[in-house]
Amino acid sequence: MTTRTFRVTVRGVFDGLSAPQRAELLSRAAEHDVLHAAFTPEGHLSYDIAARPAFTFRFQDTGEEEEDIVAATERAEAAAGAWLAERGYGYKNLRSSAQDLSQAPLGKRQRREAARQQG
Repeated sequence: MTTRTFRVTVRGVFDGLSAPQRAELLSRAAEHDVLHAAFTPEGHLSYDIAARPAFTFRFQDTGEEEEDIVAATERAEAAAGAWLAERGYGYKNLRSSAQDLSQAPLGKRQRREAARQQG
């Protein structure tokens, strides 16, 4: 059986941040810049609190079956919520989207490489 790779994006909005919490997020903004965003097993947080209170977590997970994407999404949402709760950051409007990379369309270069390998 083939292992499938899932990419899960969890989005939300910081809510009810205190002045010290906002200052902490601002001071750590460089390490959470969207330009450094990556899908990782532990999850990567990006935000631009100076522009707006929205945030995005990016998680990478795996599974054997197509249906495993549901569990991967639930784990990602739970991990994002736990990270925020551990730091006392309020949030709202948590929502997720997930992609099974085995189902993702191939780019032009990938199609060319696949055709070359088959032919």
